[in-house]
Amino acid sequence: MPVYKWVAVSRRGRTVKGELEAANERIANFQLKRRNLTVKKIKEKPRDLFENVAFLQPKVKPKDLVIFTRQFSTMIDAGLPLLQGLTILSQQTENKTLKTTLKQVTKDVESGSSLAEGLKKSPKIFDSLFVNLVDAGEVGGILDTIMRRLADYMEKIEKLRKKIKGAMTYPIIVLIVAILVIAVILIFVIPVFEELFRGAGAALPVPTQVVVWLSRFMKGNVHWALLGLGALVVFFRWYRGTVRGRKQTDTLVLKLPIFGPLLIKVAIARFTRTLGTMITSGVPILNALDITAKTSGNVVLEEVIYEVRASIAEGQTIAEPLSENNIFPPMVVQMIAVGEATGALDTMLEKIAEFYDDEVDAAVDTLTTMLEPLLMLFLGGAVGGMIISMYLPIFKLAGVIAT
Repeated sequence: MPVYKWVAVSRRGRTVKGELEAANERIANFQLKRRNLTVKKIKEKPRDLFENVAFLQPKVKPKDLVIFTRQFSTMIDAGLPLLQGLTILSQQTENKTLKTTLKQVTKDVESGSSLAEGLKKSPKIFDSLFVNLVDAGEVGGILDTIMRRLADYMEKIEKLRKKIKGAMTYPIIVLIVAILVIAVILIFVIPVFEELFRGAGAALPVPTQVVVWLSRFMKGNVHWALLGLGALVVFFRWYRGTVRGRKQTDTLVLKLPIFGPLLIKVAIARFTRTLGTMITSGVPILNALDITAKTSGNVVLEEVIYEVRASIAEGQTIAEPLSENNIFPPMVVQMIAVGEATGALDTMLEKIAEFYDDEVDAAVDTLTTMLEPLLMLFLGGAVGGMIISMYLPIFKLAGVIAT
């Protein structure tokens, strides 16, 4: 259906403009007149030639989804009908991909489908957790509450993700800068010194010979080095895509000396918050665990959650299988056991999530404090070592001249 861009005057004499989807220009004019607007200009919006090419469309970011969920919750809470809320949001959403998706969801709801069924058709945007919570909200008649919980949940998960991304960004940038600086020195600076030393005809110290050899190697094989690095990245992504590769890399990541403990805390915070949100929203425990496992982001944790699910299906508790692995600390297991015994599992899970959010904050601060001097030491040592090795022959020649 074509989209029309329009300019009109309201009853109060204000000039307003916008976009409207309609079958033709006549219907578009009629819809605007029903809104008490005097149309001054209207024309069909040119179609995007690449609108049907999926990989060229903008991705829906977590921020876009949080804004949509928060606004939708407010509209439903204010008493707006479901279809009207979806129509308004599909018109005002800036992200093209989300706009198109919401228009399709609106059409599905108009044709008699539930909101959850409409959202389920776009799994890349609305994951199983989102769809199941919406379904629970529709069945229980508490869709506004569910959407508010969803928005709160996504905001906290996004905040957690940004913390980890921020902690990882600094060392990665420093390492990239260090590699570039070292490469520039080896390729452009060292050859100048090499010509100077060759003219002097003196024997070079061992450290200087090593640096000169590295410079020759980099200068003559830089294209092979870049090609090898690219091949390594492609191989890693392929291997990571296999079942065995993903399990091995996930296991290795959790065992890393500095980042491993941090990622375990992040995994616990995410697991407890996701499960707690779903239980509070009325999703059955087995379904909640199945969705939590799929959205865990780590195969090792996913296997543990499925073990918990199987345990509950056999009539056991959640705490028992959790105590048999090395991921969940005894404190977490005991708190979950108390929550199960008292019938307040959702509350206990939320408390654990809040506790581990604080733990992640402290761990990120500690990690940044530890890595900063280590990275500076590495950068200074590498660059300083090369500079000193280049000046050793000069010092040697100066000593010979002095004698």
